[in-house]
Amino acid sequence: MSTGLARLKGVAAALVLALCLASPAGADPAPAEPPFLAAKVADGSLPPLAQRLPKTPLVADMLIRQRSLGQYGGEIRTLAAKARDLRYINVIGYTRLVGYDEHLNLEPDILQAVDSDGDKVFTFTLREGHRWSDGAPFTTEDFRFYWEDVALNPKLNPAGPPAFMLVDGEKPKVEVLDATHIRYSWSKPNPAFLPSLALPRPIWIYSPAHYLKRFHKKYGDADKLALMAAERQMTSWATLYNKLDDPYENSNPDMPTLDPWHVVTRPPAQQYVFERNPYYHRVDPKGRQLPYIDRVIVSISSAGLFAAKANAGEVDLLAWGLSTSDIPTLKEGEASHDYRTLAWPIARGSAFALYPNLTTNDPVWRSVLRDVRFRRALSLAIDRHTLNNSLWFRLGIEGNNTVMPESALYSEEDRKRWAVYDPAQAKRLLDEAGLSKRNPAGFRLLPDGREAELIVEVAGNARDIADALEITSEFWQDVGLKVVVKSEDSNDLAKRSYSGVTLMVASEGLQNAIPTALMPPRDLAPLLQENYAWPKWGQYAETGGMAGEKPDMPEAIQLMALWEQWMDATTLADQAAVWRQMLTLHADQQFSIGTVQGALKPIIVTKTIRNIPKKAIFSWEPTALLGVYRVDEFYYDNAKVTEATP
Repeated sequence: MSTGLARLKGVAAALVLALCLASPAGADPAPAEPPFLAAKVADGSLPPLAQRLPKTPLVADMLIRQRSLGQYGGEIRTLAAKARDLRYINVIGYTRLVGYDEHLNLEPDILQAVDSDGDKVFTFTLREGHRWSDGAPFTTEDFRFYWEDVALNPKLNPAGPPAFMLVDGEKPKVEVLDATHIRYSWSKPNPAFLPSLALPRPIWIYSPAHYLKRFHKKYGDADKLALMAAERQMTSWATLYNKLDDPYENSNPDMPTLDPWHVVTRPPAQQYVFERNPYYHRVDPKGRQLPYIDRVIVSISSAGLFAAKANAGEVDLLAWGLSTSDIPTLKEGEASHDYRTLAWPIARGSAFALYPNLTTNDPVWRSVLRDVRFRRALSLAIDRHTLNNSLWFRLGIEGNNTVMPESALYSEEDRKRWAVYDPAQAKRLLDEAGLSKRNPAGFRLLPDGREAELIVEVAGNARDIADALEITSEFWQDVGLKVVVKSEDSNDLAKRSYSGVTLMVASEGLQNAIPTALMPPRDLAPLLQENYAWPKWGQYAETGGMAGEKPDMPEAIQLMALWEQWMDATTLADQAAVWRQMLTLHADQQFSIGTVQGALKPIIVTKTIRNIPKKAIFSWEPTALLGVYRVDEFYYDNAKVTEATP
């Protein structure tokens, strides 16, 4: 990150805000309070705007990005399949210490500035006067409390600090310099540190100490904590603490936040209300505090009803739970209801990918799946053109599970490698891989004489993927493989994968298909157990060798070596070179088998909502669904907006 840029933005913000809040003769008046909060300011229960904002707020560069200045008011109705999906509000709110802009540049957000010395020493500057949503000061004490009393506390965090804060097992040296400055340092570079803080799933390295200390044994009364835990049928103060320290799933409305909206509904409920944060740190170029929209209303509904409810005009914004196949239905409803159906390309390596489990428990299948000829044969046997025509309206890009052309790291050769339809070559490779014998039914036999029955598992709620898998299974049966499709709950599928039971899983492809060289290539190395291709290798990395298996395939060892090269790289050019080597190795080895890329994501938005792009890239990482497009800047272009009552 450019330190000069970070500091310059902070200075510019202070100047802009000073001009906005000052009211000399003939000038525009100081920014008005959001009407939603005016009554609380009037009765003294809430300070006026000038006292709620940081001394140097983040001034949104809306004019540079050609966004229109909005008006206050209204609420967004949306849906979630279960209470756990309230986390999507944290994702699209996208409030991070540092975060990506629409062009995927990494910039300060909650932080006023960041100084980086060779990726070994990072000094954070907080915004003076920044406050939590309950009005308590946000200071470096919140960082110290998290690090010393949470991350390093074995009762609260048995696995220790998060992996991105460790470099070859080394913890950072954490120094609190003063109330607004804190420093993290390692003896070796940690280039993954800042990008990790910008992930779609927020990683908090700070906590509201003023609120959480009362539930911590070090600060609270032991007898009271034991009583509170017993009343909630919990076994210890640590269990109670972890239950209440839940900023991601929004299950504790008492916990303050720095996000644009905070939940005010207690679970369980069928509808959850998020209200604007009166101490939010962003303002528009006129000095008006964001967000423009007052409330977000999330109704719990069956995922199978999302398209129907959107079609009936029951949502104002919906960017999850819908698939490409829903677009015709959604378009039909536009005529009678006041919404638009946007269709954004999804930045996934593949809309549908297959993951051979290279760490499966079955020793015979493990040997077969680790034979690159078998994996290449599976890829060559897939008629991607038929899949594209059948499920993605011929709009997808056929090829491997790799990055998209929009990324500077894209390679056309990598996209096509072993990804053309050639069933004759697929049959030859299967023969060479030791599956030349067949039973009377014509199906191939494993080297131990068993029928080569390939069980492919898929999450039951992944409709498009399940449909694509049914078609793909026919292609594989054409080359002599018996395929069994097994649909199950996504949580059960993850457990089966982690335990080594699965042979193959059908799922979405590479999470981040529009990476820059700065972004860590974690998904390309065996670092995460959630990767269906190598769950046990991922366990080994995540637990520091305490669980799982150490990578023992030469190509997997090579990926780990490349990951270390990326971590040690000193320039973006060197990091880009590592990315390209890893992507080429994936395409050649077919660690995952891609099919069609660039499927469209339908996004439902009420016609009067402004500042949402008509066309943009949709992804989990790095765009945080809609997060990098700044949902706090969305507003209703409608004079009849009804002000919600707090």
